[in-house]
Amino acid sequence: MRKYTVLLLLLAGTLLSFGQNSKTYQFTLEEAISFALDSNYTALNSRRDIAKAIKQKWETTATGLPQLNANLNYQNNLKQPVTLIPGEFTGGEPGTFVPVVFGVPQIVSATATLEQLIFDGSYLVGLQAAKTFLDYTENADQKVQLEIRKGVINAYGSVLLAEELVAIFQKNKENLENNLFETRQIFENGLAEEEDVEQLEITLLDVQTQLNNAKRTEDIARQMFKVALGIDTSEEVLLSQGLDDLAQENINLNFMESNLNVEDNIDYKIAFNLTEQRNLELKLEKSRALPRLNAFINYATQANSNDFTFLDSDQRWFQSSILGVSMNIPILSSGMRGARTQQAKISLEQSKTQLEETVQNIQLQFDTAKSNYQFTVENYQNSKKNLSLAERIEQKNQVKFTEGIASSFELRQAQTQLYTAQQQYFQSMLDVINAKTELETVLNTPQLKN
Repeated sequence: MRKYTVLLLLLAGTLLSFGQNSKTYQFTLEEAISFALDSNYTALNSRRDIAKAIKQKWETTATGLPQLNANLNYQNNLKQPVTLIPGEFTGGEPGTFVPVVFGVPQIVSATATLEQLIFDGSYLVGLQAAKTFLDYTENADQKVQLEIRKGVINAYGSVLLAEELVAIFQKNKENLENNLFETRQIFENGLAEEEDVEQLEITLLDVQTQLNNAKRTEDIARQMFKVALGIDTSEEVLLSQGLDDLAQENINLNFMESNLNVEDNIDYKIAFNLTEQRNLELKLEKSRALPRLNAFINYATQANSNDFTFLDSDQRWFQSSILGVSMNIPILSSGMRGARTQQAKISLEQSKTQLEETVQNIQLQFDTAKSNYQFTVENYQNSKKNLSLAERIEQKNQVKFTEGIASSFELRQAQTQLYTAQQQYFQSMLDVINAKTELETVLNTPQLKN
């Protein structure tokens, strides 16, 4: 008995620890979007891209700032080179040579050099290009944020849709089970045909299959929602808003009157960044024909010895220093620079054409998004009416079937029509939400901040 008590205490402690470690999240749609913009995996890497671009901009800037380098060199000539000098230098016979060793076997030298770029056309262009690349990275991050927002809205709505379908299929199943029970009782009393029972059994099997699939879909939708938010799929997430409430919030026909400002569209901004980059590439190729001017100053010290005495206090060191200016002047490249410049011009023209194409595509996306949004709102309103009609038709056929006026086949048709209308109604609500989001994305509304 004592052994079982210990096991129960350990199990209780484990479950308590697990409960403490797990975390439950609860979100409205806007809260979910804000959370995802901070924690989504793609958003995290996008912000890192901006950080890299900032560092790259400084890297480019630093190339034009003073550069200080030091060099330390130690040489030990294990076998010193021999030089032959004419013999007559040492009193020998003309035509003979005397082997002579110059210098000492061990040498230590240290040099420090300070360099400063004075003028380089490519450096000035590089500074502009670094800033343009940073702008591009920030715009790319904004596009990521818009896509994350759109994905979270879709995932949030998909979870709500799955919940609604599970609930309605469960309700339909319970109603069918009651109908089947009553019809089976009537059949057993000889007041109904066996086909009536079988028709209801077929319908019940269909609804049960749909219910099982809806439950699996709900689990997958929740996992996708968690991934979109950037949280572990094992965490529990609760949604504070309902599908109908969200649909009503997103039905705003006045939004259809919004005007398109192409320059606010994120795809336009990115395409414009590309044009700027190509223009800077052209400037870069032209700048390669300009001279490059550098200045430098260095300071060096050197010691020589037959043995390693460089750490001794009486070791003699000899200093030297140089101040200089160097200029590199491009003169002839055999057409290489001209070819590169022409390639850059062609690339610039291509980017301008792509920008024009982007403008046309954005206008097309805007018109398509407006049309789709108008359609989804109208479809939602029609689906709501169709559902009301299908419910009345099913109720009438239910009464007729109970009274023996309608056949089981007619009842099944009415029930199937109702179930289809229910699914279309809930799907139409999600379609309204997603269509509004697509239109907002084209308009870049709301404009998300970096």
